[in-house]
Amino acid sequence: MQQAHTFNRTLGVFTVTLFGLAYMSPMAVFTTYGVATDASKGMLPAAYVLALAAMLFTAFSYGRMVKAYPISGSAYTYTQKTISPHAGLLVGWAILMDYLFLPLLCNLIFVIYISAIIPSVPKWVWIVGFVAVMTLINYLGIKVAARINTLMIAFQVLAIVLFFIFAVKGVISGMGEGTLFSTLPFNSPGGSIDTAIAGAAILALSFLGFDAVTTFTEEAVNPTKTIPKAILLVAFIGGGTFIIISYVGHLVFPDYTKFTDLDSAALDIAKFIGGTFLSSMIAAGMIVTGIAAGIASHASVARLLYAMGRDSVLPKKVFGYIHPKYNTPSNNVIIVGFLSLASLFVGLTLIASFINFGALIAFTFVNISVITHYYVKNKHRSFKDTIVYLIMPLIGAGFTVWLWINLDRHSMMLGGIWMAAGFIYLVYVTKMFTKRPPEMRVGDFEKINEEPEETKMSS
Repeated sequence: MQQAHTFNRTLGVFTVTLFGLAYMSPMAVFTTYGVATDASKGMLPAAYVLALAAMLFTAFSYGRMVKAYPISGSAYTYTQKTISPHAGLLVGWAILMDYLFLPLLCNLIFVIYISAIIPSVPKWVWIVGFVAVMTLINYLGIKVAARINTLMIAFQVLAIVLFFIFAVKGVISGMGEGTLFSTLPFNSPGGSIDTAIAGAAILALSFLGFDAVTTFTEEAVNPTKTIPKAILLVAFIGGGTFIIISYVGHLVFPDYTKFTDLDSAALDIAKFIGGTFLSSMIAAGMIVTGIAAGIASHASVARLLYAMGRDSVLPKKVFGYIHPKYNTPSNNVIIVGFLSLASLFVGLTLIASFINFGALIAFTFVNISVITHYYVKNKHRSFKDTIVYLIMPLIGAGFTVWLWINLDRHSMMLGGIWMAAGFIYLVYVTKMFTKRPPEMRVGDFEKINEEPEETKMSS
């Protein structure tokens, strides 16, 4: 019988971290700057601190679960293996929601900024062309995508550094607050802990990068060490960047009520402190952000679909296929490309609502999976283990539930409809709960775990 094709293990900590940062998009702070500042009533840095605190606990939980199950599938796999296949399918359905919609978000970000520079080209042309390029890059292989992402991240870093320098220079010269040290970004007169939480709930999608890292587990060298390190690096680097940039942005432009457009508030600040040069750099950086995040998000959702296809939750012949030459889930890459064309018909608000709802559900269940796997089933209950496998994931779950219940009504309604559809699918797959949902067998899991060692020995 012909051997099934599998992923190649070629990714180290640096490359995986770059993919996570590309997915997380360091410049995402500019994408939601106006909307989140308005929601938090001028307390954007405080909102980022709350969001980062929640995400660090959850990032740690992801790292624990990668060590237990070093296979693709992310929150779907962890919930399926530790809690139940039924819960796993529903969590997979939830996270599929934000994974499928993030490429659409990247498409729109790209089009918004490229159209501002070249308005003569119809937006649908940009969307179709963008989707075609993202599909081709991911079809050809992870190494091609990794090289492109390295360049994209470098440009984003340059744009962020320039913004920081201009903002600090402006504050020193008397702009805005006129001082580099102020508590107002964390304690705005019009804000409160409630408004900071409201802002943090909006910012949840900005931290999806460390979650996406887990979908590359089967392509990472020594995944039980590589992936947990990359997860924490992505969370710290991304979150730290968001806090610093939002802090200096507030200092140099404290009155958020003067933004001409909340969706492009960052350009108002950039033009105020650096004129046309800096606003053009930020606009170019946002275009690059759309490209980098588009590549990473397209790759991640294709691998999540592969994990669900391999488990026969989705049709295995289609979704569980690996290209024999490029070692990519090529069918899924093409499918995601076609689905991404939906950005021709939907808007940013709708997409963001779906992404936040699904992400926070997935984060909550990863924390619960740690408790179930380590503390309940494997009885790791020493004093240290109780802190690591019970207290910390409980805090992480509490934070994410807190953010989830603070989502706006639009997000809750749309997310509820999506989850209702997922429940109907679960009923169908299990034939009214008379059979277990499809899942990867323990033997298959052990084979995957052994594969890196076999590869190492053969080399």
